[in-house]
Amino acid sequence: MEILAEKRIVSPAEVDQLNKKYRELSIYERIEELYKDFGLAEIMLTSSFAATSAFLLKLFSDVNRDQLVYFIDTGYHFEETLEYKKSLSDKYGLRVKSISSVTEEYEFTRKDETWKKNPDFCCYINKVKPLDLIKAKYTVWVSGLMEWQSDHRASLNIFENRGEILKFYPLLDVSKEQRDRFISENNLPFHPLVAKGYSSIGCTHCTVPGKERSGRWNNNPKTECGLHL
Repeated sequence: MEILAEKRIVSPAEVDQLNKKYRELSIYERIEELYKDFGLAEIMLTSSFAATSAFLLKLFSDVNRDQLVYFIDTGYHFEETLEYKKSLSDKYGLRVKSISSVTEEYEFTRKDETWKKNPDFCCYINKVKPLDLIKAKYTVWVSGLMEWQSDHRASLNIFENRGEILKFYPLLDVSKEQRDRFISENNLPFHPLVAKGYSSIGCTHCTVPGKERSGRWNNNPKTECGLHL
């Protein structure tokens, strides 16, 4: 049974101190230190089980296998993504919990084909809103964003207050070369669609093959689903 802790609001001064301390640590040390500064029940970890999700999930499985991993099931994932989720869960002994939108709201986006007219609203209904209900319970939200992935991500810090939750990006300053070397050295499995030219993988309607995030929301200025804004 999941035990919830009292949610804390971390002050700007505390965030500054955390950034100073964690900036000097290795990625493994950052994750180990997280469990000293925060209790397990305060920490929310999410994964899209996309292209190279095994990177962050391997790190956490090595440090703390009790960590719950939330997966947002939009109802529009590639079958390969669901297979990859099962494969990584089995390989690393992950505790994965799927969350999704209200059935009626999902059905509206399906029948309306909202992703064609208003992809921001479709993402809000099927990604942002379901996670907002979970997010309200936690102090820290861990994400595997890396600064080289987009202009927005390049503007982030390892710890950032976002609304009423503290975001933690332990991989933020990891270069693409460092990521690929870790994947190679640890023989991490890629998402099956990577071999077909997909670098960033989301929902079926809004993902095409392409380098980095160029295949997401193709022909649309949108570059983020809204979860990390």
